[in-house]
Amino acid sequence: MFTLEKFDSFNRKISLGLELIGLAAMIFLVFITTVDVIGAKLFVRPVFGALDVVMLSQLVAISFASAITLIVGRHVEVEFLVMLFPRRIRMVVDLFVKLLCLTLFVILVWRLTEYAHHLQVRHEVTPTARIPLYPFAYGAAFACIPVCLVYISIVIQSFFGLIKR
Repeated sequence: MFTLEKFDSFNRKISLGLELIGLAAMIFLVFITTVDVIGAKLFVRPVFGALDVVMLSQLVAISFASAITLIVGRHVEVEFLVMLFPRRIRMVVDLFVKLLCLTLFVILVWRLTEYAHHLQVRHEVTPTARIPLYPFAYGAAFACIPVCLVYISIVIQSFFGLIKR
């Protein structure tokens, strides 16, 4: 289990670093929105491409903060029915759900990478500011990798917890 603790520590450090990128994107989002609103209302001069920048900032903020959100337990979980099951069955259901989540994020990494390549080949850009979209899709795919690592750790812990019982 010592190796798993080191793995969790590594995941936490990577996730905290990515969270800083997400936080910077969130601060930038607030800043650009404020400047856009003030510019549009007071000076009749909105920020060019503000909607594009806000959209991309949201993508960065959400995707880069997802791993640390998972680590600290802030994701929404609905378990009203599972709580009625015996402890062993709850553990099996929890393991199955975590495996599904891991599978989902592995597929997300794979498909986002393919989609980013598609955007790159097609030279897709935002409608107003003409910002290339593919770096943000690659970034979102990269940000999902630590989520996969966290789920791998959770699955291993759940499996060992199930075996011990």
